Amino acid sequence: MLKEFRDFLMRGNVIDLAVGVIIGAAFSAIVTSLVNDIIMPLITATTGAADVSDLAITIGNAKLAYGNFLQAIINFVIIGFVLFMIIKAVNSVTNRLSKKATTPEVAVPTAEDYLKEIRDLLANDQKPVSK
Repeated sequence: MLKEFRDFLMRGNVIDLAVGVIIGAAFSAIVTSLVNDIIMPLITATTGAADVSDLAITIGNAKLAYGNFLQAIINFVIIGFVLFMIIKAVNSVTNRLSKKATTPEVAVPTAEDYLKEIRDLLANDQKPVSK
């Protein structure tokens, strides 16, 4: 059973998944910094620090803080839109650069094309020349 477990862990898919999780965790620090240090200050500057996280309803002794949930949804939509626009711009630049880098493909004549050309040249040579 221990050998099977070791074989399972050493399969390519599990190792790829582990690498993906580690890279994802490292990338989350970059995304968190982008959101907290760049995007959110811009949003706060444009919206005047709009915040609905204080909204709540008290039911008996329980406080239902639905404002935090609404604020999380608003933040998610705004951040998602900004990241979408950034990725769209990066893809546009990448596509533009890749179009410039590729050379146009030249059509290489096939053997049939050569044979047709020879046939046409021979057909033109055999016609009587009228004077």
